[in-house]
Amino acid sequence: MAGTQNYINHVALVLDASSSMSHLRSKVVEVADQQIEYLARRSRELDQETRVTVYVFADKVECVIYDKDVLRMPSLKQLYRVGGMTALLAAALTSQRELAQTAQLYGDHSFLTFVLTDGQENASHRGPDAPAKDPRALVAAVAGMIESQQDNWTLAVLVPDQTGKREAMQCGFPKDNIAIWDATSTQGLQEAGQVIREATEKFMVGRTKGIRGSRSVFSAGAAVSKQTIEAAGLTPVDPSAFALIPVSRDVAIREWVVDSGHTYRTGGAYYQLSKSERIQARKQIAVLEKKTDRVYTGPQARALLGLPDEEVRVKPDHNDEFTIFVQSTSVNRKLVAQTRLLLMV
Repeated sequence: MAGTQNYINHVALVLDASSSMSHLRSKVVEVADQQIEYLARRSRELDQETRVTVYVFADKVECVIYDKDVLRMPSLKQLYRVGGMTALLAAALTSQRELAQTAQLYGDHSFLTFVLTDGQENASHRGPDAPAKDPRALVAAVAGMIESQQDNWTLAVLVPDQTGKREAMQCGFPKDNIAIWDATSTQGLQEAGQVIREATEKFMVGRTKGIRGSRSVFSAGAAVSKQTIEAAGLTPVDPSAFALIPVSRDVAIREWVVDSGHTYRTGGAYYQLSKSERIQARKQIAVLEKKTDRVYTGPQARALLGLPDEEVRVKPDHNDEFTIFVQSTSVNRKLVAQTRLLLMV
């Protein structure tokens, strides 16, 4: 009889090492080492094997660590050197093409890649090893590669500004796998590291629920479906145990509960997640199926969104079938007009 298949994660960091990253060199090493330390800890806790690959890119793309056990990873201090231009598209192509050659026998394998850059592409079409001489052909090659990736591949990128985001979208990166970071300071890089860590946590928790890849690694809600709800073991709340109340104006949550003829009870009211915000570890989550008004809640609902047991920033994503609600413990939480309030009665 075949044994249980192991979860095997192949996590890659593709790091910009162009000259403009010089002022952040030591911080890049620190943030990358912190990410690897975090991966090692969570791999033990979740019983998931994790293998790490690191690419650095400037004029050329170089793999400095390939598919190494996260528990045996060295510091990047001696491996990250800066200098040159920005072969961003070549880095995306090379990393994914080489990782695709990794054996995927006997296990549930999944690939997660984070590309970090502080600038725009300007070097991939140069030199004898260029994947293409025409910049437009490079864009098309990256877009085609992303489009053809299997469902166990996740490719995300952190860019410095809206221009970088537009260019990444033109290259086929899913919009919710693109994040903007402040490339002007060490604090900005530290925050980028936190974004990567939170996205990785969402990914690893999602793996335990049968999710193999994501096109919304930097947002919450897009991956919720009937299949993931069933896989998470969620069952509907008794319809008599809650009320859904339309919100017609911006108003404090307790005021709206009382005005709607109900008694306000701390922790009993849930607001609709409608903007990016931080969600504390103690806050419960509820998921509403729009077509049926079925409500699902409990610890598994947090896991469904990949929320760790710590405060984390969450960006909601559009989902045609489901709406996310967050527990409120504040009487002054501002409800947003044209949303709904979920009240546990």
